[in-house]
Amino acid sequence: MLIAIDHGNYAIKTPSHTFVSGFAEHTVKPPMAEEILEYDGRYWTLAGKRISYMRDKTQDDRFFILSLFAIAKELEADGRYTPMVHLDLAVGLPPEYFGVLQKRFAQYFKRDGGIRFVYNEKAYTVFIDSVMVFPQAYAAVVPQSSQVVRMPRVFIVDIGGYTTDVLLLRNGKPDLQFCRSLESGIITMNNDIIRKVGAQHDMLIEDEHISAVLQGDETVLPEDVKDTIRSATGAHAKAILDQLRELQVDLRSNPAVFIGGGSILLRPFIEQSPAVVKVEFVTSPNANALGYQMLGQAKLSRRPAAV
Repeated sequence: MLIAIDHGNYAIKTPSHTFVSGFAEHTVKPPMAEEILEYDGRYWTLAGKRISYMRDKTQDDRFFILSLFAIAKELEADGRYTPMVHLDLAVGLPPEYFGVLQKRFAQYFKRDGGIRFVYNEKAYTVFIDSVMVFPQAYAAVVPQSSQVVRMPRVFIVDIGGYTTDVLLLRNGKPDLQFCRSLESGIITMNNDIIRKVGAQHDMLIEDEHISAVLQGDETVLPEDVKDTIRSATGAHAKAILDQLRELQVDLRSNPAVFIGGGSILLRPFIEQSPAVVKVEFVTSPNANALGYQMLGQAKLSRRPAAV
């Protein structure tokens, strides 16, 4: 079975699930929790507050625990309970860090023997047979490859949780000599907005308030607070485009495809910018995971069959 996981700093995505990159650890089984993962003698539940940003996600087991949740969710979505499973994993890294961290990230998921855990009262033993690592951003446009391949040059801009990653495609192929990662994602923006709202309105808000305002959802926030959120978001979108221009990414002379959950939130501000001429948006927040899945399936299909 192939499972694809996009390890975002803000959210974990699989082809069929999205959840915040946060959890709580418990020494005893927590009562009344909807989802409980038991692993290595401890209990874990998902939380709405994300963990701190990590450029190298292999530093400790936090993203491994989040991966077990993702694997369990995908196994449940498959609809067939199998206590012992052999898996191939398809994961990804920002293009700028791909060459440096690719081998380490693959090894991070390889554990000796089976990985034993219990999810929602079901015991699993999972063997990870192989780990395939692909470049983020490029993976997200793989489902749209028939459109992208016709363009001689197109920039892929992935606005994620903590970073904004940009990758140049030449005739549909990634140019890994031109890939950059800016620390200007949605987490950075939200932290700035939270400070501004606190200073200007003496009000404490969180990430969920900001997302609700930008998505047009109903909130009890006063209109002047909403205006502050929208104004700061517009300034952040402009700052990203200005930083891209400094990197010689001119979106007035080159088409661009924006992906990632951050791009969806910033879409109105990007579309209205005079710095952008031709732009498309991949609206699925699971786009990278879906791309990893397609790339993984293609790679596995080329693997020699076992004798």
